[in-house]
Amino acid sequence: MDSNDATDDKDSGPEVQINFPSSVMSRIEELMGGTEQFDSDDFDAVAYINRVFPTEQSLSGVESAVARCEFRLSGVEQDIRRLVRAQAEQREAGQEALTEAQRCIAELALQVADINKKAERSESMVREITCEIKQLDCAKCNLTAAITALNHLHMLAGGVDTLTTMTKNRQYKEIALPMQAIMEVLQHFECYRDIRELSVLRDQVHSIRNDLGNQILADFKQAFTGGSKSNITHRTLSEACGVVDILDAKVKQDLLKWFISMQLQEYQHLYSSEQECAWLTHIERRYAWLKKHLLTFEDTLGNIFPYQWALSENIARQFCKITSTELSNLMAARRNELDVKLLLYAIQNTYNFELLLHKRFTGTDLKPDNVDTNSKQPFDNETKDNTADSDGQQAEGSSSSWVGLIGSCFEPYLSLYINSLDSNLSSLIERFVQDAKTSPSEANMTASGEGAVISSCADLFLFYKKCLVQCARLTTGEPMLELAGVFQKYLREYASSVLQAALPRTNPTSLLSLSLSGNTVPSIVTNLHTLLRDEAGNVSRYTKQEISKITSVITTSEYCLETTIHLEQKLKEKVSPKLSDKIDLTPEQDLFHKIISNCIQMLVQDLETACEPALQSMTKISWLSFDNVGDQSSYVTQIIMHLKNTVPNLRDNLSSSRKYFTQFCIRFANSFIPKFIQNVYKCKPISTVGSEQLLLDTHMLKTALLELPSIGSEVKRAAPATYTKVVLKLMTKAEMVLKLVMAPLEGNLEGFVTQFVKLLPDCSLAEFHKVLDMKGAKLSKTQMSNLDAVFKNACKSADVK
Repeated sequence: MDSNDATDDKDSGPEVQINFPSSVMSRIEELMGGTEQFDSDDFDAVAYINRVFPTEQSLSGVESAVARCEFRLSGVEQDIRRLVRAQAEQREAGQEALTEAQRCIAELALQVADINKKAERSESMVREITCEIKQLDCAKCNLTAAITALNHLHMLAGGVDTLTTMTKNRQYKEIALPMQAIMEVLQHFECYRDIRELSVLRDQVHSIRNDLGNQILADFKQAFTGGSKSNITHRTLSEACGVVDILDAKVKQDLLKWFISMQLQEYQHLYSSEQECAWLTHIERRYAWLKKHLLTFEDTLGNIFPYQWALSENIARQFCKITSTELSNLMAARRNELDVKLLLYAIQNTYNFELLLHKRFTGTDLKPDNVDTNSKQPFDNETKDNTADSDGQQAEGSSSSWVGLIGSCFEPYLSLYINSLDSNLSSLIERFVQDAKTSPSEANMTASGEGAVISSCADLFLFYKKCLVQCARLTTGEPMLELAGVFQKYLREYASSVLQAALPRTNPTSLLSLSLSGNTVPSIVTNLHTLLRDEAGNVSRYTKQEISKITSVITTSEYCLETTIHLEQKLKEKVSPKLSDKIDLTPEQDLFHKIISNCIQMLVQDLETACEPALQSMTKISWLSFDNVGDQSSYVTQIIMHLKNTVPNLRDNLSSSRKYFTQFCIRFANSFIPKFIQNVYKCKPISTVGSEQLLLDTHMLKTALLELPSIGSEVKRAAPATYTKVVLKLMTKAEMVLKLVMAPLEGNLEGFVTQFVKLLPDCSLAEFHKVLDMKGAKLSKTQMSNLDAVFKNACKSADVK
C-alpha cells in the first residue's frame, strides 16, 4: 500500500495549489452540503478544543472524540489514495486518446492530398472539353454582330434613298419614323467611323436633315408671306412641326424666332416711338392689342403648332421684352413729361396685365396684397396673406416669372414715387398732429380705457405696409433703400411731433434732441419737471388725465418699437439680398426705447414728488425725545397712502405693457429708497428708543414696498424677483444703518468700526461720519482722525478678503 502510494505520488509530479474564486467555492459548498470547519482559513485548533471540551467534566469523553477523529482521518486518507489512483488511470487514457487522434489526422491528410490530385485531373479534363466550346461561342458572337451590321447597313442605304424621295415630295407625316430609325442606326455605327462608305452615308443623312430643316422653314415663310400664290396647307405645316421636333434644336429655334417676329411686326409698327399712342397715357392699348392678337392667333393658327411648343406663351414673352425696351427708351427721351400720377397709372396697368398673363399661362391666381386694418401688428399677417393656398397657388407676385417682365422698366423712375410717398407721409403726420391738438382729451385711442395705444400709430404702420407691398411689386433694388430712408424719417417725425408732444408740460423739441444725441435724458427730464412743478413753492402732481397720456405714450412707443422690428425684417426680406445689410432701423428703435424710459422717469418723479412732504416731515420729528416704541409713524402712513393712490392706476393703465410697469417699480425703488436713507441720516440726534421706532418704520415701509407691484389689487401675485432683490438690498442697508446707530460706541471704537464695515461693506467715509452724527458721538479731532484711519484700514482689509 505504501509503495503504491509512493509510486502514485511520484507519477503525479509536483503538487500544484489551485485557488478557486469565492463564487465557485460557495457553489461547491452548496452542492456538497458545506465543507468541514477544519478547511477554513480562520480555523483555530485551541478555540475548537475549548469549544468541544468546555469543562473538566467533558474531558471524560476525550477518548471517544479521539477515536472519531482517527476514524475520520483514515477515511480521508482512503479517499486521497483513491483519487490519486484515478488520476493516474485518467492520464494513461488521455495519452491513448492523443495517440489515436494523431493517427486519424495522418489518415485524413493522406485523403485530402488524394482529393487534390483528383481535382487537378478533373480541372484539366474540363478545360480541354470547354476550349472548343469557347471558340464556337466567340464565332457565334462575331457572326451575330456581322449579320446585325449588315442589316443596319442595308437599312441605312435604303433609308437614305427613302428620305431623299420623301423630302422632295414633302411627305412630312411619313418621314418622321424613318428619320428616327436611321438616326438610331447611325448611333450603332459610331464605332465604325473610319470606314469610308459609312462616312459617306452619314454625311448624306446629315445633308438630308439640313435640307429638310431649310425646306420646312421655307415652306412656313411661303405659307405666311406668299399670299394667295402659296399652295402649302395648314395640315402640311402641322405635319412639318412633327418633323422639326426630331431635327436639330437650332431648326426649331430659328423657326420660332422668325414666326414670333412676324407675329409682332404689326405691334412694333403701331406702337413705334413716333406714334402718340405709344406714350404711357395709352399703355392699356398695348396690352389690349396683345390680348386680341392672341385670341385671333389661337383661333386661326393655334392648331398648326404642337401644344408643347407653348407658342402663345412665347409670343407673350417676346411682346413683354419688346414693350419693356420700347417703354424704357420712351421714358428716357420724354422724362420731363413724367409725373407720379402717370407713372403709377402705367405701373398699375402693367402689373394687372402681368397678373393676367400669369393666370393665363400658369392656370393659377396670384393673391392680391391684402392689408388687414384690424391687425394688431400690420406686418405679422403679411406672410400668411402671401403663402400658397391648398390648391398650390403661388404665394407672391415676385415669385411669378411674368411679374416684372415689363414693370422692371419703371424702376429707374421710382424716385418720383418715393418722393410722392414722402409728401403723403408728411401730410399724414401733419394730420395726426392736428387731430391730437383738436381732441387732446381723447388722444385718439384705439380702444376705450386708460393708457391705450394711440390710433394714429396703427394708421401710420398700415400706410407703411401698403407702401412696402406696392414698392416690392415694382423693385427689389435701390428704390427699396430710399423707401426705408423715408420710413425712418417719419418714424422719427412721429416720435417727435406726436408722441413727445402728447406728454404733459414738456418741451418736445429739446427732449427729442437730447434723446437723439444720446445724453442722459431721465435726469434732465426730472430736473425740468421738478422746476415746472415746484414753481412758486407749490408742489403739483400730474392729473389722472395726464398720467393716462404718459402711459398711453408708453404703450404706443412699445407698439412702435415692436412693429419697427417687424418692419425692418420685412424690408430685408423684400430687398435684394446684396442690399439687405444696408437696411438698419436700430436708431429708430433706440429712440422709442428712450421715449419709454423718459415716460417711466416722469412717472417715478411724480410719485417721488408726492412722497417728498412725508420724507421731510420725517426729519422734523424729535427722535431724541421718544420714550417708547409705538405703531408706525404718520409719515409712513402718508407714503403708503400715496403708493395705494397712485400705483393701482398705473398698473391698470400699463396692463398690456407689464414689463414696463415692472421697470417703473424697479426705478422707483432705486430712486426713492436712497432718498429715504439720506433722510434717515438727517434724523439726528436720535435716542436708542427713537432708533427702534425708526427701525420699525423702516420695516413697515419695506413691507409696503415689497408689495408695491400688487398693492391695491384683489389678486395677490408675487412681485418680480428682480424688483424684490432691489428692495431687499436697499432697505437692508437702511436697517443696518439704524442697527449701527443703536450699537454701543463708548470704550470700543475699533469694535464699532469692524461691525460697521461688516454690516455696510459698501459705505463711504462720509456715511460713516453721518452714522456717528446720528449717534451724537462727541469725539475730538484726534479721536476722529484715528477713527478714520481705523475705518480706512478696515475697508482695505475687507477688500483684500
